[in-house]
Amino acid sequence: MPILNWLGRDEALKTANKTPYRLLEEVPELGYGDKTKENMIVQGDNLEALKALLPFYAGQVKCIYIDPPYNTGSAFEHYDDNLEHSQWLSLIYPRLELLKEFLSEDGSIWISIDADESHYLKVICDEVFGRKNFVDEVVWQRAYAPINLKKTLSRSHDTILVYCKNPVGFVLNKLPRSDEANARYKNPDNDPRGLWKSSDLSVGPAVERNIYEIITPSGRKCLPPVGYSWRVSHEKFDEMCQENRIWFGPDGGATPSIKRFLSEVKEGIVSTTLWTYQEVGHNQDAKKEIKQLFSQDKNPFETPKPERLIARILTLASDSGDLVLDSFLGSGTTAAVAHKMGRRYIGIEMGNHAITHCVPRLKAVVDGEQGGISKSVNWQGGGGFRFYKLGNEVFDAEGNINENISFENLSAHIWFTETKTPFNKPAAKSTYLGSYNNVSYALLYNGILRDKRVDGGNVLTNKTLNVILEDMQHQPYEKLVIYGESSRISQARLKSLNIEFKQTPYDVKAR
Repeated sequence: MPILNWLGRDEALKTANKTPYRLLEEVPELGYGDKTKENMIVQGDNLEALKALLPFYAGQVKCIYIDPPYNTGSAFEHYDDNLEHSQWLSLIYPRLELLKEFLSEDGSIWISIDADESHYLKVICDEVFGRKNFVDEVVWQRAYAPINLKKTLSRSHDTILVYCKNPVGFVLNKLPRSDEANARYKNPDNDPRGLWKSSDLSVGPAVERNIYEIITPSGRKCLPPVGYSWRVSHEKFDEMCQENRIWFGPDGGATPSIKRFLSEVKEGIVSTTLWTYQEVGHNQDAKKEIKQLFSQDKNPFETPKPERLIARILTLASDSGDLVLDSFLGSGTTAAVAHKMGRRYIGIEMGNHAITHCVPRLKAVVDGEQGGISKSVNWQGGGGFRFYKLGNEVFDAEGNINENISFENLSAHIWFTETKTPFNKPAAKSTYLGSYNNVSYALLYNGILRDKRVDGGNVLTNKTLNVILEDMQHQPYEKLVIYGESSRISQARLKSLNIEFKQTPYDVKAR
């Protein structure tokens, strides 16, 4: 498969792996409402924030939406969109690598972009997510009128690239049927089955056995057009006539068609790849939504997205209760829409407007604000969110574990580096972390046994081994990996017990 090369590519390929794990520190006073709903806003560099979240949420996210800087050569107030092309590529590549790890097996990522970088982004996404995982490209009509000052073409659309984690069996939800779509159904013959519309009886290419003559009630003889055949066999056609499912027009002489009843139409319709502003809004709608929220700010954001656009994506790519992630949160639109639609969400934003814009916007959502999609989804308020900032690195410059790291955070880090799956925190503190692929894991750290003496704390002894086995409820294991400061049990005995001892901090992977 062709790959994209640029100045700095080799370093960009190493960036995600070299990015250190950081602690997440909650800022309780910036959270709001019911904080049990697993909704998170994280302030900080999104690469480091993603790395910090990975041990807890890898493989758990159903829908990722990101709206990265478009690299248009403009300088926006709230972020720098004037990056050199190679710098932009080096910025986006490692972030996509990490985002891929968050996707669930049935998950998908949606990336807004415009023509300045869309074709380069497509090649990078083919490399990161796999060309076979490309779902499609959506065209969003972002503008409803031309800019007459343009000397060449007035750009009126953005694109949204869509990739899935696993194409096997991957499906998107359907869109609710619109009133306009339902209005196409009539009942000119007062059929007791209700509203219906006619559908072409002919189909191509021709199937020889389905080419036959039909005589209409008025006596007119009909054959399918050249190169076509009827959609059903002669026997099936006669059966459909008996069931009054064939329409010959009001006078009985029209070319036959099939009656499709609204009551029998499957719920929902498949989305097309062209989304007009009438359907999902345009950029001026988005700016109005933001100005209503931040009327005191003359120009809060240059390129917000309308809530209806994000709602369309979340409708197709997620269900109520699913986890949604946006690592370029901007003004908070994705989080606001996810909240109103009953999704769980993680939003990451670097600048101070994570506090000045995202937090007040989501507080307003919790309080029941009625802008954007609120009325269409009957939003009445409720829920809540937690706010986090990035803390210290898990490891210092010498590779030692940060003395401030908690047992829970180190447990999550070790579990993820060993299994590449998110850590499910036990209900009670326990040395036993869990079992994965027939390997069990335990950690002695930070006074987990509430006794730091050599014979009863962070050191593996016969006494602490018994505590670990008790925490495991003496379940049989094929292999047991134990992390601790040191081991006082002989290597021969450990081997006989199928135990592998790993010393902290030296055997804890820093990245």
